[in-house]
Amino acid sequence: MSKTKIVVIHLKEIIYTALFAGLGILLIILLVIMFMNKKEDTTATMSGTQYTPGVYNSTLVLNDTALNLEVVLDKDHINSVRIVNIDDSITTMYPLVEPSLNDISEQLVDGVDINSIEISEDSKYTQILLLDAIKAALAKATPDLKDN
Repeated sequence: MSKTKIVVIHLKEIIYTALFAGLGILLIILLVIMFMNKKEDTTATMSGTQYTPGVYNSTLVLNDTALNLEVVLDKDHINSVRIVNIDDSITTMYPLVEPSLNDISEQLVDGVDINSIEISEDSKYTQILLLDAIKAALAKATPDLKDN
């Protein structure tokens, strides 16, 4: 009443199946290891050095007068931010420039990230202008990760 079925498995098929399964597992392991190391290398490079130490400048133009903004950096910290050649006419015409820069500089020296700087409503536009100039100077100091 019930028929017996006989299945014939050749040794050659078992070897091929095991070989391809082993290669598939090896390929998956290699891909996982390869992509995991990429992420770790990038974070290690970024955490090792945030800036190239030195003094970096950017130019800020107010009323046809170019102001040089100077940013002094360590490898992972902003030491100071100041305007090098501020003229009396600029301080008279734009009285919020120096207090705004002092406020930003204090926050940066205390370790606040440049994107997390608190901007006061009294001198919002002046501080945004100064922050853009500081970001331009920091862009010169940021190491390029493509070279590593």
